[in-house]
Amino acid sequence: MLQPPGPSAPTLWRDLLRRLLLPLLLIVAATGALGLYVAQTLTERTFDQWLIDAARSLAQQVRFVDGQARVDLDSDAEAILAFDAVDNTYFSVRQDQRHVAGHRDIPARGLRLTHYGDVQVFDTSFAGRPVRVAAVLVRSGGASAQVLVAETQYKRRGARADLQLMLLPLGVLLLAAAAAIVLALRWTLRPLELIAARWNTLSHRSLQNIDMRDVPRELLPFANALNGLLARIHELLLRERHFAANAAHQIRTPLAGLQLGLSRAAEAPDLASARQVIAELQQSTQRTARLLQQLLALGRLDPETANDLDHQSVDLVALAHDVGTLYLDTALTRQIALELVVPEAPVWAVAQGELIGEALSNLVDNALRYCPPGSRVEISVSADPPTLVVADSGPGLAADEREAVLERFVRGRSAAGDGSGLGLAIVREIADLHGAELRLQDSALGGLAVQLRLRAPQAL
Repeated sequence: MLQPPGPSAPTLWRDLLRRLLLPLLLIVAATGALGLYVAQTLTERTFDQWLIDAARSLAQQVRFVDGQARVDLDSDAEAILAFDAVDNTYFSVRQDQRHVAGHRDIPARGLRLTHYGDVQVFDTSFAGRPVRVAAVLVRSGGASAQVLVAETQYKRRGARADLQLMLLPLGVLLLAAAAAIVLALRWTLRPLELIAARWNTLSHRSLQNIDMRDVPRELLPFANALNGLLARIHELLLRERHFAANAAHQIRTPLAGLQLGLSRAAEAPDLASARQVIAELQQSTQRTARLLQQLLALGRLDPETANDLDHQSVDLVALAHDVGTLYLDTALTRQIALELVVPEAPVWAVAQGELIGEALSNLVDNALRYCPPGSRVEISVSADPPTLVVADSGPGLAADEREAVLERFVRGRSAAGDGSGLGLAIVREIADLHGAELRLQDSALGGLAVQLRLRAPQAL
């Protein structure tokens, strides 16, 4: 049963929002900060340049007479220099700490010092107000004088405030971009949700393949993988249905025989007749048990679990000896010579020992079941590659039937006895799970030889 995702489960929606909105926020914030810094820097330089121009103009009015600095500045020129509709402008000319002209006590040093060639500009305070000062050094011969022009910073502060208003449209732009991203994601993911809902409905109903015509290109690999999964599930279900139908048919016959035998035993006129019926029932029960054992073996052989098998190094010589020992009594009862032809040294193969033992048991059981009394059955093991062979001197199998008898519940045309047609099918599926090679061919003994080639340990 499918479990709903938990509250902390990752979602494509949240991931996309985080990966798109966070970089957008950082980009807009960095752009705003950089733009504001550049604009303020340019504005400060512009105001500083105006202040420097005023200081240079004043410096041109400085004259030196006998080494003494003098300023030829009438009242009109001084008024023009000091005029400003917003800020107050002050100036001072001094020589060797001697006041020559203008306002006294304008500081000659300050903070945020900036050099523009031979001019220094800095922040300080004068007359209780913060001012920006431009300092120019005037030289003539061996004499020099310092010209200071100070200006209050009302225009600068106003310009900074105006520049900070640039952040408002950036914020609006960020909100608009975020809204566009959210809407774009919703419009993009909504069709995907509709496609997923349709896939979920259709696949649950019929396991049909997904229609690829309206699938976005980016989802084609996912859709192809899902179609492959649906095809495998559909194939497994068909196999299980076919297996269940055949199993029910095969079990129905022996069960009916058991019921009939029990009725005959109950109606037997004497003890000897009852014992004869019971002996027949015992044989039928053994055949039914063998059939059920084979059906259970087939049920365990799932191709989807081939990668989960516990492959180990298996000694085929020991395995053949153990299986042959199990069938000695059966061979003696049926008057069949059971022989084991193996090398003295172990023959190692990479396999799941229990399954290979089951395959060999089915091959030996088939040979003993279909060979008449007086026949010969040989179990042999060879190396390079590691191979198991079960050969007999029985009636054999026509070449055109050898592929068909590997299917479930299929027997040869001339097959006698009470077989179910499952033995070779089990062997083939075990061989497929191991990537082994299964061959049916004529035996040197005159009947059929079944050869199972496995992989050596170094070949894994």
